[in-house]
Amino acid sequence: MVSILLLTACNNTSFKDESKASVKTAKATFNEQEKKPNQKSGKTHFYLPSGYSIKDKSPNNIILQNGADTYILFINPQEDSSSDVVYSATVDQYKELDTNEKFTNDNKLGFLTIKQLKDNSLNELTIGVGGAKITTQAKTSNLNDDAKVMMEIVNSVETEK
Repeated sequence: MVSILLLTACNNTSFKDESKASVKTAKATFNEQEKKPNQKSGKTHFYLPSGYSIKDKSPNNIILQNGADTYILFINPQEDSSSDVVYSATVDQYKELDTNEKFTNDNKLGFLTIKQLKDNSLNELTIGVGGAKITTQAKTSNLNDDAKVMMEIVNSVETEK
């Protein structure tokens, strides 16, 4: 019983530390120069890092793959980079989020949300800028690394009008 409590306590500390680090990383990446788009899906252009591929696409959703990890890139082309519509819809779908942070600069709104899943080893990580967001299920130990790459992707989204 004692070892279970210790493991649980260590896991929670790890989540808190990783969550804080991922917020810091996402905010820093949000404030960096956007990556130049190197992919196109319909009227949407976006940056896709090496190792990532497009698995499937529909008008508003692009399923990305990196190894065994899957990411869903959602784009609302009606909303610009300063819109809070996608952020509000994301937050409204949860009773409670473990992490919920917004960032703003130069007429842009960015955000990061994390919801710990029931088994506590996976987390639903969502990162967005204006009318675009990307979501994955990430291990706690991967939150910080995923936050950087996901912000690079979503921060690069451009939609043809």
